[in-house]
Amino acid sequence: MGELRKIAEGGEAFSAYRADPADSPAGGGVLVIQEIFGLTPFVTGVVDDFAGRGYSASAPDLFWRAAPNIVLNPGSEDDRTRAMQLNAGLDEALAIIDCDAAVRELRSGPGGAAKVGAVGYCLGGRLAYLLAARTDIDAAVGYYGVAIDARLDEAVNIRAPLMLHIAGEDHLCPPEVQRVIVDTLRERAPSAVVHIYEGAGHGFARVGSPAYNAEAAELANRRTAEFLAKHLAA
Repeated sequence: MGELRKIAEGGEAFSAYRADPADSPAGGGVLVIQEIFGLTPFVTGVVDDFAGRGYSASAPDLFWRAAPNIVLNPGSEDDRTRAMQLNAGLDEALAIIDCDAAVRELRSGPGGAAKVGAVGYCLGGRLAYLLAARTDIDAAVGYYGVAIDARLDEAVNIRAPLMLHIAGEDHLCPPEVQRVIVDTLRERAPSAVVHIYEGAGHGFARVGSPAYNAEAAELANRRTAEFLAKHLAA
């Protein structure tokens, strides 16, 4: 099990949920980027799972400026409304800075991770895509990232290995948008890997939710594990 730790950034500090391997570390780090519901049990569970696989893992609290350490229930209508409000008020550029600070924290100190990858969901999926274009992240994976199509002008700047998992039945990313993403990345970032999961909806990897699709989630998670093992190897 991990714990909340403080990360300093620009004279201020915010929380991140951090877990480290008990033994046999893989030598790499994984930044886990939250959905719009905060550091939920799903997100912290992903962090713990990566630590169990030998990675140092961290999930920064991206809403700390408006609602520090907030945890919302995706099944609650009121919480979903609050999550949408927080998401609408999020400064994307500052969120990238926070993610980058968490990456630097994973790399720092004795035994710091030589390479760090990012794995994000929903909001975090878009941020993982942007980290691949704007920072020195070593690999990035996005699950059903929202509004990536509005950031495709940044595809030409992608330097890190990138994998996107797109839900075929995602109401936030309909088929015509999926085609634009696939076609644009094929042209501007040909090394990017895109997988589309037919029959799966938005949030298909979130364990315990009505959207969870075990078949799609297991396949996507296996592909993610293989991708990170390849690109984060020392």
